[in-house]
Amino acid sequence: MDMVMRMVTEWPVVIFSRTSCCMCHSIKSLFFELGVNPAVYELDEIDKGHEIEQSLLRRGRNPPAVFIGGEYVGGASKIISLHLEQSLQPMLVNAGALLQEPAIN
Repeated sequence: MDMVMRMVTEWPVVIFSRTSCCMCHSIKSLFFELGVNPAVYELDEIDKGHEIEQSLLRRGRNPPAVFIGGEYVGGASKIISLHLEQSLQPMLVNAGALLQEPAIN
C-alpha cells in the first residue's frame, strides 16, 4: 500500500481505473466535465498495475477507486452520490483540484 499512498499524494485527485470498465469511464468523464484534471492510472495498462489493484482490492477498493486530497473517497456510487448531493465540488475545491466552485443557477 506504500506505493499506492505515494501515488495518491502526488495529485489532488487520483483515479485507479480499468480501460474495460464502463463505470470507470463514467467517473473519469464526470471529473473532466467538472473541470478537474485527475491523475488516472489504468491498472490494466501500467507497470505494476496488477500489484496495485491487488493492494486496493485487499482494502475493499474496487476500480474506479477515487482519492481526493490523498484520502480514499469511494467508488462510482459514492462519487455519483456526492455529486448529486452537491458535496463533491466543495471537496475538490478544498483539495486544490478546482479553483472555485462554479455558480449554481
